[in-house]
Amino acid sequence: MRTAIAIGSADSGRKRGFEDVVSFVQEAEKLGVDDVWSAEAWGQDAIAPLAWVGARTEKIRLGTGIMQISARVPAMTAMTALTMASLSGDRFLLGLGASGPQVVEGLHGRPFREPLARMRETIEIVRLAFAGEKIAYEGRHHQLPLPGGEGKPLRLSQPANPNIPIYLATLAPKALELTGAMANGWLGTSFTPEGADAHLGPLRKGAEAAGRCLEDLDLQAGGVVGFGDPEQLAEPLKRQLAFTLGAMGSAKTNFYNDAYRRGGWADDAEAVQALWIAGKREEAVARVPTEMVLQANLLGDEAMIRTRIEAYRQAGITTLRLSPLGGDAHGRLDTLGRALELMA
Repeated sequence: MRTAIAIGSADSGRKRGFEDVVSFVQEAEKLGVDDVWSAEAWGQDAIAPLAWVGARTEKIRLGTGIMQISARVPAMTAMTALTMASLSGDRFLLGLGASGPQVVEGLHGRPFREPLARMRETIEIVRLAFAGEKIAYEGRHHQLPLPGGEGKPLRLSQPANPNIPIYLATLAPKALELTGAMANGWLGTSFTPEGADAHLGPLRKGAEAAGRCLEDLDLQAGGVVGFGDPEQLAEPLKRQLAFTLGAMGSAKTNFYNDAYRRGGWADDAEAVQALWIAGKREEAVARVPTEMVLQANLLGDEAMIRTRIEAYRQAGITTLRLSPLGGDAHGRLDTLGRALELMA
């Protein structure tokens, strides 16, 4: 099983803190971590920090986790990916996601409707560009060249690179099927090994419909890892999980909440969301079950964490994504190192 870490978050973008991030990634690389993924929500973009990290590392693979498909036209996504692959010595992984209506419509001013069709078209156009083909495309949401204008089909001037892997961060069943059919890998969230089939079932269905198998994909999932009393460690994590269940999307559209419901937590996910939307934030946090946090993360003593690692492995996860706890960077690295030793 391979390993990955992440940088950035919805609250990223603080000044003068990025040198610590780079140092952490450098040390994680020395420990043997395989991938680092950069988040893009409504803080930092996914590319600029990743490029800076790439310039300061040597082996770790550099993934966007994720680039929002509505924030860039597909051709620019392809140009950026090809540039990053060239700069990094082919260490770049293109992670794409649809985001949600609040960000897409509220921040980018783009319609969110039909995100699955938009994702399919984006992948098809990006792969045309990766292959060095002239980009001529007739889709529902993208027409290249633009009809009625002066444009003509263009081929990017960068050398072709059809081997750049494409990962998708998907949660809804049909989007998971698309991932199984078209992607090289999956960036999983709202995932528990105990409810794995809620995600892996649609992934497998999509792969098999496309003449592939689930083993053709790199399946990435994981959570917070921390050593100590599991219930004490779980308590502060309830706030973030309550935010995910209640605020990561609108009252009508919350893919994270829906995924937890399909994974066996329907009553709890519904109750937490209702409290959060009603403005009862503290009650929402208190309503998050401790067991829900424990299943979604890796918390406890070494024996317990070893058991959780094995649970992810048995579920079919091929790359374990770890977010280590610690009082400072040194503490986080110590936690990460201990977890890697258990995996070995």
